[in-house]
Amino acid sequence: MDATPTQPAPSHEALDDTTTVTALIPKYNVVLLDDDDHTYEYVIEMLGTLFGHDVRTAFDMASEVDRRGRVIVFTTHKEQAEFKRDQIHAYGPDPRIAHCAGSMSALVEPAE
Repeated sequence: MDATPTQPAPSHEALDDTTTVTALIPKYNVVLLDDDDHTYEYVIEMLGTLFGHDVRTAFDMASEVDRRGRVIVFTTHKEQAEFKRDQIHAYGPDPRIAHCAGSMSALVEPAE
């Protein structure tokens, strides 16, 4: 006979409480801003490295930031969004452009 104790399944009430708390956490967008000092290749590489975006998604985002001046690259809770923004700021200059002095700019804003 197996004497291994079993744990009871979580009640529906416990699941509802977790779902409610998760739904109440405000979401924030990480917004990449356009400039003329970074190539599409740089943007695609950075978005893949920092956010795990595939090449097609990263290219679409690079195109949008070039056309519109900004693009949402990630949506998450505030602390993670600020961390990801800081990673963009720390990514460094584009080695393909000699006059490029630093990283791209990004900001965090509440998601609608």
